[in-house]
Amino acid sequence: MNIGKIVQIIGPVIDVEFGQGGLPGILNALKIKFKDEGKDAVLTAEVAQHLGDNTVRAITLGATTGLSKGLDVEDTGAPVMVPVGDACLGRLVDVLGEPKDKFGPIKTE
Repeated sequence: MNIGKIVQIIGPVIDVEFGQGGLPGILNALKIKFKDEGKDAVLTAEVAQHLGDNTVRAITLGATTGLSKGLDVEDTGAPVMVPVGDACLGRLVDVLGEPKDKFGPIKTE
């Protein structure tokens, strides 16, 4: 796993520093696990720019409330992906492909 640390938060934009040689690619999805009002939460961000010094700038796909400097950020190694196919027909999903219709997970191949 490629893990970085948040070094700056500016509204929906975060800067994340990774180790030497571990810079994620542009458009890679990043996952941030944190506590939001005492509950476990996961926020997804998308790499938008390489800043140099092993740092990337990413746009979060949700509210940054509860984030802080120093939190671990995981590079998924892939872009944001959403399920497709017959299993999605008639289902309500958000921009990340998470079901919002209370019918449980979407089972795709």
